[in-house]
Amino acid sequence: MAQLCSGLATALEAGAGARGDCKTRASIPALNTALMQAEHSIAVLTGRAPASLHARLGIVTAAPAPAEGLVLDIPAETLRQRPDVRAAEARVSAAWSRVSQADAARFPGFQLSGSLGLSALTLGTLGQASSIVSALLGSVSVPLFDGGARRAQVRAQQAAFEQSRSVYAGVMLAALKEVEDSLVALGNDRERLSSLGIASDSAQRAALLARQRYASGLIDFQVVLETQRTALSTQDSLASTAADLNADHVRLYKALGGGWPASSAYTVTSEAPIQP
Repeated sequence: MAQLCSGLATALEAGAGARGDCKTRASIPALNTALMQAEHSIAVLTGRAPASLHARLGIVTAAPAPAEGLVLDIPAETLRQRPDVRAAEARVSAAWSRVSQADAARFPGFQLSGSLGLSALTLGTLGQASSIVSALLGSVSVPLFDGGARRAQVRAQQAAFEQSRSVYAGVMLAALKEVEDSLVALGNDRERLSSLGIASDSAQRAALLARQRYASGLIDFQVVLETQRTALSTQDSLASTAADLNADHVRLYKALGGGWPASSAYTVTSEAPIQP
């Protein structure tokens, strides 16, 4: 009781505190490794050498936070900005053109022969209207009997068109899934971040209270260690969730195709203007 009243820790408690401190410090090199690898990836994505952005990215600044009042009322037309959707649309259009071309080959073709000019109006030919008409008779080319090959070609192109339509539908469903997944993750991570913020504040107050009570000799050092571990754990979860929330916004922007100008009708709106 004398040690408790004086606020002194035993060797066992001191050893437990030292182990916790070393364990926390041991996680720092792994975090630094992930940080440097992320910097290298960003530099490569921008066409630079891996370490060229270290000086710029090494400055610690607050992460950009999207507007809290984001209104997730997104026109479906926005999905047409996606490259895969545009490629699927082009394939459908090309397939339909091939169907029309194959179908047109089944019908007769028309052509006018001869020539028109002032020579047809000379006095010698005024009474020979039949010669002018015969010179301008249209020729009609009718496809020869091909055993149904042209009809089969039309059916083949129609089947290819239906296949391209099915592929287009699959691409659209995949795009909608990515958008819906991003929206679900965004909403849930927002709720999680709010709850973790409250938990982190409570854990920090508990850790402060535990240190004060330990200094007064009312509790042992083990309680202080437990409250500090809880506070550190909640702070770590809070930071990870904040990073996940920012990544959710990036994934949503990517799922919508991205790249729209601020004045576009498809810009995602909020209570305050958002610059893409």
